[in-house]
Formats: sequence, structure tokens, C-alpha cells
Amino acid sequence: MYLLKFSLDNISLMALIVCVGFVVDDAIVVIENIVRQLEAGLTPIEAALKGARQIGFTVVSMSISLVAVFIPLLFMGGIVGRLFHEFSITLSASILVSAVVSLTLTPMMCAKFLRPDPPDKQYGRLYRFSEKGFGAILNVYSRSLRWVLKHSFLMLLVTFAVICTTVWLYGVVTKGFFPQQDTGQINGMTEAAQDISFGAMVEKQNLVTDIILKDPAVNSVGTAVGNGGGGNGNTGRIFITLKPKSERTANAFQVVARLRQEISHIPGINVFLMPNQDIRIGGRPSKGQFQYSLVSEDLEELNIWVPKLMAKLQTHSQLKDLTTDQQFRGLQTEVVIDRDAASRFGINPQQVDTVLYSAFGQRQVSVIYTTRAQFYVVLEATPKFLEGPESLNKIFVPGSRGTQIPLSAFAHFETINTPTLVSHQEQFPAITISFNTDPGVSLQDCTQLITKAVQDLQMPATIRGSFQGSAQAFQNLLSSEPVLILTAIIVVYIVLGVLYESFIHPITILSTLPSAGLGALLALQIWQLDLSVVSIIGIILLIGIVKKNAIMMVDFTLEAERHENLTPAEAIYRACIVRFRPIMMTTMAALFGAVPITIGHGEGAEIRQPLGVAIIGGLVVSQLLTLYTTPIIYLYLDRLCQRGKTAASNTTTSSHGVVLTG
Repeated sequence: MYLLKFSLDNISLMALIVCVGFVVDDAIVVIENIVRQLEAGLTPIEAALKGARQIGFTVVSMSISLVAVFIPLLFMGGIVGRLFHEFSITLSASILVSAVVSLTLTPMMCAKFLRPDPPDKQYGRLYRFSEKGFGAILNVYSRSLRWVLKHSFLMLLVTFAVICTTVWLYGVVTKGFFPQQDTGQINGMTEAAQDISFGAMVEKQNLVTDIILKDPAVNSVGTAVGNGGGGNGNTGRIFITLKPKSERTANAFQVVARLRQEISHIPGINVFLMPNQDIRIGGRPSKGQFQYSLVSEDLEELNIWVPKLMAKLQTHSQLKDLTTDQQFRGLQTEVVIDRDAASRFGINPQQVDTVLYSAFGQRQVSVIYTTRAQFYVVLEATPKFLEGPESLNKIFVPGSRGTQIPLSAFAHFETINTPTLVSHQEQFPAITISFNTDPGVSLQDCTQLITKAVQDLQMPATIRGSFQGSAQAFQNLLSSEPVLILTAIIVVYIVLGVLYESFIHPITILSTLPSAGLGALLALQIWQLDLSVVSIIGIILLIGIVKKNAIMMVDFTLEAERHENLTPAEAIYRACIVRFRPIMMTTMAALFGAVPITIGHGEGAEIRQPLGVAIIGGLVVSQLLTLYTTPIIYLYLDRLCQRGKTAASNTTTSSHGVVLTG
């Protein structure tokens, strides 16, 4: 991290927390195998050498295949790819260093410090209790595994059922972008009538501020008028700082809901509040966290169709703080000059323009010089004459004979509507609809509602609509999620295929993935969390974690078949029993490593929780299933491979048995 100039932030700290459970896995596998050799009667150095030699390929396979999972993330484009580039590199570096240490330092320390226990050693009560408990669990697993091996077809059906359930659950689970956080800060925007004066807007803004300050969860409030939504005088901004979580009973979302209800009683002003987020992508400043923009060459066309779309969207309660930046009802006063009457007074339009600018503009008319400074003199009307358009009746224009002619003597005034703000996107007029979502309402549901409403309205082809900012990034992620997961699986398959020099064994190892995905999706559903960017990262991590169990089983099975002449069924059964302890230890290490992320409740902890929930749920379900499904998949694929070899052998024998005679 130091060499690549990474900083300690939410992303890199999340990687460091996760890798705590990963980096010990390799050492656990190595130490367990060395201890087993030591218990078989070897000396410490012999046990270290033999144990490390036996398990070396397993450690290399686990580490390289786990790093391979992050290759798609490293080349992932867009904002999301740049965010998790740091996460992937930090975690990959930790895993590679762990593998090197486990194959060098760990065996050396085992040879140095491990000693066989004397026969008469008295073990403590906790040790005896834990070993007795582990023995009971292993005995149950051994008997149940024998039953499963005798009813292999039933377990094969269970495997296919898990795959189908995982695919179905992925389709129905609610999807979001990033988890909504309680960072202790709330941003707000206010909007009043488009023809409101600045003074009236300040009064209403102060009313809103007074109500917010009375809330028991609010620590301080900062406000500004006229610099929100493009700098219009009818808009303002509010910055709310909440008290620390330990000093308030409500989270930021509950505070927002409470303030919405209290502020709604203030007439003539709308307030839009949203909790501040650590990660917010793109989009123009708006009154909501998510935006949908409509673009057209014709502004009048947008002004007609946007209110129709808004009326349709307002029927859906899932969309909160629904509003637009459409500002086309401002007031404008036009001075219409009667040129014939003006010419009789000897007045031309240029004189009228000069007088109006002198009264309502900022005309520099002089400079006062002193010995140390200079002061610019700016001409304008007295402020009391600038409060409304009726001030035009008090404007006088110099005539041809030096007389002062009232402006109303040769002109009349018309008040019309005019846009106070015209936003542009790609150089075309654009109107942006902004909205927020409540906790429990997924961004996917909201985007689907908006897309369907636009389709139902059947707008002209000249109007183009698209999501912007975070909503647009979510749309892109939604389309790339299956590709990202599939790419990670393909990369792992290729790496395992190269390591094992086989097309079949990687499939056995990857057969553990559906159960992990099922557990992760079920856990997200139980915790009522969306399938977001963070939880997708957790599922990708599970691809690297759960295959470790299968790698340890397959490696031991292959060794037993080659050197002990065991049948595939006998070899896989023995592998499951012998590797049961390290499988349980590595799984529990990874599981407990994810616990701090899951139970953390600090400021902004919500962005990390889906990662821990997905990892824990995936590990629990996959541990229960893969201990039984992996042996069955291995045996079925081994039979398939043997049939292929037999068929190829028969074909070769037949071809050699053909004799041609002339």
C-alpha cells in the first residue's frame, strides 16, 4: 500500500479486515499437516519437511486461485472498478505474502518449537472437552458421509437443486448500488415559489432552520440561500450535523423522516433532505441522491412532457423527495416603449436602457483616489425603490429640453412567465428529475418504476431519457454483474486447470460455488440487505474461499489414489475424514474474520456490513453442503473420465486390430 501510495480509507481498511481471516488459512493447513506427521512418530524436523512437502502444492493452489478471483476486479472499468482496484491489490498482496510465509517461515518455526507430547502428559479440562466435542462431530460426519456415499444420486439431485435455487434467488433478490450510510451528516435543499423575493426566502429558510435545531438528534445546522440549484434566489441549502450515535436514539434515516413530517407544515417552501454518503458518483447538484434526466432540442417540448411524467411518478410512494430542476414560472417584467410617444419627448431606446441600468444595475460612475487607496463609486437606486416592479413608475428619463419625463408617460409594463434556470446536458436543454429512496426500498425497484412510467407515456422520439450519477452507475453495474461473476469463475477454472493439468478436477472444485452463492443471497435476504456492489465483492471473495475445502479434498484424494492404490470412493472418504479438521479450522478463521465487519456500528459502518453478511452466510451454508456434495461430484466426474478413457482405449485397440490384405 505504501509503494502504490494507497491510503487507509473505507476500501483499504475493509480489505485489511477481510484478509485477517485469509492469511492464517495457509498456515493452519501447513501446521495441521505437520502436527499430524509429528503424531505419527517423526522427529520435528522430519515432520516439518514431510508435512510441508505434502501440503505445498495445496497451499500454492489455494493462494493462486484465490488471487485469480481478483483479476476481473483489477480490470473492471468505470467508477466502481477504480474504487475496488485498491481493495483487490491490497488483498492479493496479503494472500501472496501469506503463501510465501506459510511455506518457508511456518515449517521452520514448527521444526524449532513443536515437540511430540509425552505419553503421560496431563491435558487440561478445556482441551479434553474440545477434543471430545470435535471427536463427536467427526464421528457424526463420518457416519453421515458413508450414508451419503451409498445414496450418491440423491445428493447429486441436491446439488442440482442448489444450483437452480441460487440462480432463481439471484433473479428475485433486491438489488442496490451502495448501502445507505448513517455518517452523522444530512444534506438538504430548500425550494420556494419561483417568484419569491430574496428577503421572503430568507425568512422561510430561518423557519426551517429553527424547526431542525429543535430536533434532539441535531447538533448544529448551517444554511445558505441563493446558492443551490444553479444559484437561484428561490433555493437554498442546509447542512445538518447530528450528534454522535451514542448520544442519539434515532439513525439518520429516522431523523430525516421525522424532520420531513415537522417541516411539511411550513407553507410556501419545500425541503428535501438526504443523509450524506461517503460514496456518491457523478450527477449534477440536485435535491435527491439519484437523478433521471430528459434531454431535447426543444425546451418547450420538455416543459410540456416533464410535468406529465412527474404526475405519473408521484403516484408511487416508493419515490421520496421527488422533484425536478424545472424552473419556468419565474416572473419577468417587460418595458414596452411607445416609440411615437417617446420621440415626441425626444427620447430614444438607448436612453431608456441607460437609465434602467443605472437604477437596477451596478454602473461604475467614478473613482475616488486617496494617497493610499482608491474607491470605486457605483450608481444604483435607493434599496427601497428596488423591492418590486412598481418602482418603474418612479423612474424618470431626461427629455430633449432637459426635463425629466416619467417612464410611464411613454411606456407600459407587462409581467410574464420566464425560465429562471435552464440546465444543459451535451449542449442540449435538459430537465433532471431527482429522487431518494427509503431504507427497505431498493434502487432497482425505483429505476424500474421510472423506466416503466416513461415507456407508458410514449414521449416523442425527440426526447431522450437516461439515469445520471449514481443511478447510471447502478444501471451499468446491474448489466455487468453476471459477466463479472462468470469471468471470475472462468479465470479460476483456467488457473486450476493449469495447476492440475486436468479439465475435470477444476469442475469438482468449482462445484462448491453454488452453495456459497445460495448462503450469501439467503443471508442478505434475512438481514434485509440489497445485493449491492459491496455484497457482490463478498460473493466474489466466496469464490476464492469455499474452493479451499474442495482443493484440500481433491489433493489428498489424488495422492491416496497414486501412492496407496485406493479406489476413488475409498480415497475421497479418507480425504474427507483426514482433512475435516483443517477444513473446519480455515472456514471458522475466515468466518470469524468477517464478524467485525458484520457487527460494526460506527459512523458509516453500513457500507461494510453487506460484505461480512455475504461471507458469513456463504461460509455457513457451503460448509454444511460441500462436505457432502464435493465427494459425490468427484466420484461422478471420475466415472465420467474413466468411461472416456475406456472408450478412447477401445477405439485405439480397434484401429490397431485392422489388417489390410491385398
